[in-house]
Order: sequence, then structure tokens, then C-alpha cells
Amino acid sequence: MTAPAGTVGTVYLIHFDRPYGHARHYLGWATNLDARLTEHAAGRGARLLAVVRDAGIGWQLARTWPGTRTRERQLKTQGGAARRCPLCGVHPRVPSPSRPAPEVPSCP
Repeated sequence: MTAPAGTVGTVYLIHFDRPYGHARHYLGWATNLDARLTEHAAGRGARLLAVVRDAGIGWQLARTWPGTRTRERQLKTQGGAARRCPLCGVHPRVPSPSRPAPEVPSCP
């Protein structure tokens, strides 16, 4: 059953324990996230997750956003799932003597 257009659900990012070819993440949308994750764990639903499961690769839910299927499509089109994944170890730059932190102007 398909949800009506504009239905707000959950956009979710799944992080693979190791890459499957070039794939390291899966981005999806669901109205019932728990049920959808159960489907993925059973090898039903998205083909990529079924193949990842059959290859013995584990995965975990990395991040969620409230949104519609349109938001899911926007995020997929933008690409760069690793930039949104907190499990990929994205760390802010640490200032060093050769590269000091930028000055932040103070408010008057």
C-alpha cells in the first residue's frame, strides 16, 4: 500500500558495516520505521538491503529525519550520504599552529 502524496513519515539512513561494492549506505522513507526496518532485516523491501544481507554484511540505523518522499528524493539526488552519516566518523577540523581557527566576530 502506498501512502498519499505529501504524507509525512521518516527519512532514514542505514550505514553498512562494510561496503558492498561502491555502496556504503541506504537512504529510504517509511511511514512506520520499525516495520520497515524489520522488513529490511528479513531481506524484504529494498533490493540493495536484501543483497547486503545475503552477502553477510550487517547494517545499522544511523540517522533519521521527519519528511515526505519528496525530501527522501532530494537527499538522494544531492548524494553524499557519508557527509550525513555520524557513523562514518566525520570530524570537524582541529586548529593547528599552521592553520589557526578562524576568528569569529563578536556581537556589539
